[in-house]
This record gives sequence, C-alpha cells and structure tokens, in this order.
Amino acid sequence: MAQISATDAKNKFGQVLEMAQAGPVHVQKNGRDVVVVLSAEQYAELRAANGTAKVRPAIEELMARSVEKRKSLYEALAR
Repeated sequence: MAQISATDAKNKFGQVLEMAQAGPVHVQKNGRDVVVVLSAEQYAELRAANGTAKVRPAIEELMARSVEKRKSLYEALAR
C-alpha cells in the first residue's frame, strides 16, 4: 500500500500518477487517509464489481411480494 502526504502529492503529482498504475495510493493529511488514487483500470474493475447486484434483486422481489399480499391495505392507505 503506497502512502503519500497531501503536500507531497501536490508537489509530485506525476509521481503519484505513476505510483497509481502499480496500485492504490493513499493520500494522507495530518496522518489520516483523505483520498485514494486509483488507475483508470482499477477504477473500472471496482465499478464493474459494484455494478453486479447481489442483494438488490432479492429486496425488490420481497417488496413486490409484500405489495401483492397487502395490496388492499396499501390502496386504503393511499386514499
């Protein structure tokens, strides 16, 4: 895990970009991570991994079942 201070990141931005090609670069301010710089490829992989729904379809199915079972209740509440 590469780390660099915010000041050094500002002064050596080209180096940060090169470091990010090898892996995430944690930019720190006052000793705490404030951002992580990723390569475009790593970012695309992260987005693709998050784009695969795991829980959402199950939640939507349960919601549809609930609406179907309690349709008259929901209609009464809507009035």
